[in-house]
Amino acid sequence: MRTWTRRGQWLEVSPGKRMSEAEDRDQAAAIWLLETLGIPEKLLKQLKANQGMEWKGDRLRLALFGAQPAGIEPVWRELDILYEDDFCLVVHKPAGMNIHPDGRKGEVEPTLDHAVAAHYQMQGEDVAVRHIHRLDQYTSGPVLYAKNDFAQLKLDEDMRHKRIARSYAAFVQGKVSSGLKVIDLPIGKDRHHKQRRRVSPTGQQAVTHVRVGEVYRNSSLVHLELETGRTHQIRVHLSHMGHPLLGDALYGGSTAWIARQALHGERLAFTHPFTGERIEIADPWPTDLQRLYEKLSSVK
Repeated sequence: MRTWTRRGQWLEVSPGKRMSEAEDRDQAAAIWLLETLGIPEKLLKQLKANQGMEWKGDRLRLALFGAQPAGIEPVWRELDILYEDDFCLVVHKPAGMNIHPDGRKGEVEPTLDHAVAAHYQMQGEDVAVRHIHRLDQYTSGPVLYAKNDFAQLKLDEDMRHKRIARSYAAFVQGKVSSGLKVIDLPIGKDRHHKQRRRVSPTGQQAVTHVRVGEVYRNSSLVHLELETGRTHQIRVHLSHMGHPLLGDALYGGSTAWIARQALHGERLAFTHPFTGERIEIADPWPTDLQRLYEKLSSVK
């Protein structure tokens, strides 16, 4: 596994004696950065143009940690940090909190981005707040953030190529058949309801993988993996199959058992942008879903 040392704005690595003693070690380093480290060509050009690449003995230094404005006002809130290093942050998003401001005028409720900005500030880090993916307001689970340009470029590319895996747990109405493995139905806007989405032949491709966990009297626990990331994808797909999420009134789910959609991101897996290591983050069920599980399990 590749290792690094951070010294202020500089990342230091040892690319090897063969490179550090090469006749044109800058050119050798550039090839190594592109082909082995996978640094985007655009970023490499920026580093060269801004004197952000230099040698210190046999160690290559890259200015990857320059100070950047947060881009959003810090608002303190206790956060559950699931993973953090110089490149990435994974934080638990509680149900009821938006990830970012919705753009509407008037008083804005603090979002996860506001809280992350405060987290960086408290650590004395001048880091731009950049989430890589999103969750619905009333869905809980882990959210991945990039802490520098290099990490953002790599993780954004991984999102585009579906290399970031997201697994969810959901409690739904009805007894889900163990034969339901994949829901491959396109999703588009609902022209009759601004907030809703619906299965539509003219919509965008959407694929959800389903595994039935437990079946209760009139409900089920299912585990889901997203192959695509359409707005409200899990909620739309399960509702269309006759199994709306418990608590999801927008898509026909009963609110008798829980007041919010019973959906939680229980696992996130991504490739570390620098080391190439596969990182898997588990996010335990929040208290309200644990209680819901206990209630449903006790009903005979």
